Amino acid sequence: GVVQGWAALIMGVCSGSIPWFTMMVIHKRSKLLQKVDDTMAVLHTHAIAGSLGGILTGLFAEPNLNALFYGAYNKYVGLFYGLHMKKASIGFRQIGIQLIGILFVIFVNVVSTSLICLFIRLFVPLRMSEEDMEIGDEAAHGEEAYAIWGQGDKLENSSSKYGSSLYEDVEVAATTKNKRGSQIEMM
Repeated sequence: GVVQGWAALIMGVCSGSIPWFTMMVIHKRSKLLQKVDDTMAVLHTHAIAGSLGGILTGLFAEPNLNALFYGAYNKYVGLFYGLHMKKASIGFRQIGIQLIGILFVIFVNVVSTSLICLFIRLFVPLRMSEEDMEIGDEAAHGEEAYAIWGQGDKLENSSSKYGSSLYEDVEVAATTKNKRGSQIEMM
């Protein structure tokens, strides 16, 4: 790396906590973000965390470590070290390089992901119907997620919208207890 260990710890804390904050607080308060269908929080876990890593590298890039990789002591210097060396322009230059890199990665990802999704859309729908989204995993997979303590257990064979019965060749027998403690056998 091009940052000291202490700086890497700060970067790790920021890249873990700030995306969480944007996902759990800002996303819920922003009308614009609430319109985006991002059920897996890709924006927060990848775009925000990755951008933070790039920007923070632009702040903490250490001249001696950069010289090991790039051979030039004053060419790639983080803003904080540039300010300390009284050469703020090289620090701002590094921040600019990092921002250009972030924009390039965003552009490549938007283009490649769009092309891949357009291709996949030729064969299967990319979005479930509103009714299937209300039903959830039962509609897509024939069972509920997190079937814990007898809640959400699959009680009958079900058909997936995209194929035949999910359990046609498998006979499953299991027992569980309901909320009252009675034993239930499921087939």
